[in-house]
Amino acid sequence: MQLLDSPTRYGTVSRFFHWSIGALIIWQILSMVAKNTLGRESALAAFMAGSHASVGFVIFLLVWLRVVWAIINRGRRPVHGDGLLGLAARAGHLVMYLLMLLIPTVAVLRAFGGERSFAVFGIQLSGGRPEGQEIEALTGLANLHGEMGWLLAVLILGHVGMAVFHSVVLKDRTIAKMAA
Repeated sequence: MQLLDSPTRYGTVSRFFHWSIGALIIWQILSMVAKNTLGRESALAAFMAGSHASVGFVIFLLVWLRVVWAIINRGRRPVHGDGLLGLAARAGHLVMYLLMLLIPTVAVLRAFGGERSFAVFGIQLSGGRPEGQEIEALTGLANLHGEMGWLLAVLILGHVGMAVFHSVVLKDRTIAKMAA
């Protein structure tokens, strides 16, 4: 078991962060798709969307840990390559990381500015502001949270598409660096 990254592949810790964050984000996206298509009253949508804040909190923590781990492994990680594809890969990853940090931050700010209570894993973090005293600058972030979430979903589709492109067309073992 290789814990640290190397120039030829990502280590166990990096792969854990990659796949666990990916699975949790897919859960988040599917929960919002269920809520938007089936409606809030649907049992499935209520079940899935009911975990949204807690799962988002876990993603937020894992992303920060992943950023720290990437810094620790900075000199030994596989490179994204040169040229336009390498630049696009670095830019795409940077934007995904930024979104994974911004999306939950905006959600928390929105929650602290709003009238509804906010809890993570049953622990109430905010009781909600008194009626009529919400902070519009914070609650106005609601749309930004959702739009950034959908942008992240599109970037993830592009990320998966490029991984398949690397595997099928370029045959350069890109997927093997993160999957094996």
